[in-house]
Amino acid sequence: SLKTSRNFDSTCLEFAMSTALQITVAEYDRLIKKGFFNQLRDRRIELIRGELRQMSPPGPVHEEAIDVLTRWSTSNTDPAVVRVRVQNSIGLPELDSAPQPDVAWVREQAYRKGRPTSDDVILVIEVSDSSLNYDRGTKAKLYAQAGIADYWVVNLRDSCIEIFRDPQDGEYQSHEVFDRGHTVRPLKFPKLKLSVTKLFDWYAV
Repeated sequence: SLKTSRNFDSTCLEFAMSTALQITVAEYDRLIKKGFFNQLRDRRIELIRGELRQMSPPGPVHEEAIDVLTRWSTSNTDPAVVRVRVQNSIGLPELDSAPQPDVAWVREQAYRKGRPTSDDVILVIEVSDSSLNYDRGTKAKLYAQAGIADYWVVNLRDSCIEIFRDPQDGEYQSHEVFDRGHTVRPLKFPKLKLSVTKLFDWYAV
């Protein structure tokens, strides 16, 4: 494991991000606290199964989709019950992971002492274009193994929403695709609905 007492300069950081050097969530948090990632500036990373992974910077289309989903999320949930987090991390210490989904609904409470864990997560949404295979594969397996019951992939390539549910033995047993003309509903809030057609209205302009 990585020892935070090392002189962890930019060369070490690049090495850690390009090799299979394994660190825990606790070690990752110590590095954050010590400012080891400050030199990355606008580069975003997340911890996935003990590895530091660089995230692709979101383009205007990706950001617009996140904005639309955020507005829908905040407009349709009770802030006393659901906290909507945008590109903030969730903690999966048992999997040495701290992913940063594009949108996450979590149980409302303060998280200044620690990230939301899988027990706090209500819904995870990833917006995908170039990351589609990664979000369908690596991320889906990670979230399934963590027991996250409701995982959506907003597929910008095909203008659809892919919904993964029923996690068992590290895999989602249900994977459904909803394209234009369909409506999707969060698992824990079935009275709420999102029109796939309306979600992608802006995309055709």
